[in-house]
Amino acid sequence: MRIRKQKIEIESRTQIDFMNITDLVQEAVDNSGIRDGQVLVYAPHTTMGVVVNHNEPMLIQDFMRLLYRIAPIEDQYSHDLFELRRGHRSDGRSNGHSHCKSLLTGVNVTIPIEHGKLMLADKQAIFALDFDGARKRDLWVQTIGL
Repeated sequence: MRIRKQKIEIESRTQIDFMNITDLVQEAVDNSGIRDGQVLVYAPHTTMGVVVNHNEPMLIQDFMRLLYRIAPIEDQYSHDLFELRRGHRSDGRSNGHSHCKSLLTGVNVTIPIEHGKLMLADKQAIFALDFDGARKRDLWVQTIGL
């Protein structure tokens, strides 16, 4: 059993950005030399998510509408009241909505690997979701197996 870890650097371009990272994850699996096992994709950020779903532009628009409806930007979030959080570090962003969206999606996925390839269905893709973009982000890809 071997374990390999690789950092992937990405950059979101909009406030909420669905970034297809399937090819980057496959490249990390290729680099690991592991042929059979599993890969974990993890976003070490509290305003991001990682999901597997259908890569279809109209469906992604539906996902965006859903996320905006569930955690609207214009709502009032206690997290955004910086003056009440004395002594807590803040980057100055009003991003309570971003943390709530991340809670809904989760920050990692695990995908099986067989014969060196991700075991995704034809229409599936791995997405990194930035709910607090546009900015540079890191993801960790940990490949485990033989």
